Amino acid sequence: MSWGTDQQGYGHGYDSNYGYGYSYEYAYGQQPYPQQYAEQGQAAYEQQEYVPEYAEELNPAAEDTNVSDTKETQLPPQARKPAGRDRYFDTLRAVALVRVVTYHTFGWAWAGMVFPSMGIMFALAGTLMAKSLERPALKVIRSRVRRLLPPFWFWGFFVIVAMMVHDWMPGWQIVFWVVPLGDPPGSAWGEQAWEILWYLRTYLWFVLLSPLLLRTFRLAPVAVLLLSLAPIVAFHYLWEPPDNRFGNGATDLATFLFCWVLGFAHREGVLQRLKPALVVLLSLAAIGFGGWYAFTHQAETGSYDLDDIPLAQAFWSAGFVTLLMYAKAHFEIGFGWLTRYKRLDRIVTIFNARAVTLYLWHEIALILAVPLIDQFWNVPAFEKYLPLESQWFMFGVGWILIAVFILLCGWVEDVAAKKKPTLLP
Repeated sequence: MSWGTDQQGYGHGYDSNYGYGYSYEYAYGQQPYPQQYAEQGQAAYEQQEYVPEYAEELNPAAEDTNVSDTKETQLPPQARKPAGRDRYFDTLRAVALVRVVTYHTFGWAWAGMVFPSMGIMFALAGTLMAKSLERPALKVIRSRVRRLLPPFWFWGFFVIVAMMVHDWMPGWQIVFWVVPLGDPPGSAWGEQAWEILWYLRTYLWFVLLSPLLLRTFRLAPVAVLLLSLAPIVAFHYLWEPPDNRFGNGATDLATFLFCWVLGFAHREGVLQRLKPALVVLLSLAAIGFGGWYAFTHQAETGSYDLDDIPLAQAFWSAGFVTLLMYAKAHFEIGFGWLTRYKRLDRIVTIFNARAVTLYLWHEIALILAVPLIDQFWNVPAFEKYLPLESQWFMFGVGWILIAVFILLCGWVEDVAAKKKPTLLP
């Protein structure tokens, strides 16, 4: 999926050849627990909720993603600190979401190179999936699907109705609006709203495949991690998938498979055991290849935008995200200082807890910002003092509308998580 600004800077174009767009622990030591702690831990474990990538990795109340340091895991249970949120991961997710909205406002081709948001979110989701699979796989999958689909259905109802009002009539493919295992159909009129669903579709397939992927990964962790780049290489050089639901889905899975498996490596403690020089060397090599390929094949896509070039996207994201995840594992970065800045910490918390809502509704917010700004021209004071022609102004209005959608629609995530609905977490 390729996004570019039109003459007014508001529109986006779509490249159907690739079917994807913008463009989100350590292994814990096993310690013997006294019986009383074992019983307490089992009760808490059974009550704990797990959530899908958007909600799970982004909901502070939903799942503990704190990364305890190695020394702490060696302490007896009564001496350990209470688990909490990992603000490093939370901050990465929040920045990733901001980058997504920024990219869809300005269409900057270089944005994906500065911060490959989707690769980062897939890696973090892979980490959480590996953690969740300490429980029975079917229970984990059911929980994640339950938390993902209601916000999707709620959002989809409005999108489908709007497209039908504009003379669109779905066929049997509307089943993909129920469970997005393939790209849901839609009209050209509503394309800017629904084409973001490639991410939910890819995430859902990764969730379904994770029990098998994790089992395979544990057989030979480093080898499987490196070989996870093989599918995208094969798709590029040996067999090009067809331009349809199957082909687009297979391409997206191959593009971000390394990032998902990298999340496994982080959770399983594999990254901690790797030598820094080797990790940095291979990561920079992957980044170098991805960048080289993107810049030397601009003639094929008209841009060096990674979102238009799956092979470049896969290698650039692999190298970039590996450095971020390895830094977390090696240096034990926690971002605990963030709690000293209450407003910033609050924003990160809200972004993490309402990420499904933010992701699904942000394009609609940007779409609505255009006619809203058009009305501002009818107010002489606005026309005189406000930069109505600036995309930065549209960016600001878009975020205001995103905040409105979070307040109006975010409660659906609470319902999906079987929690009491709230305006803000």
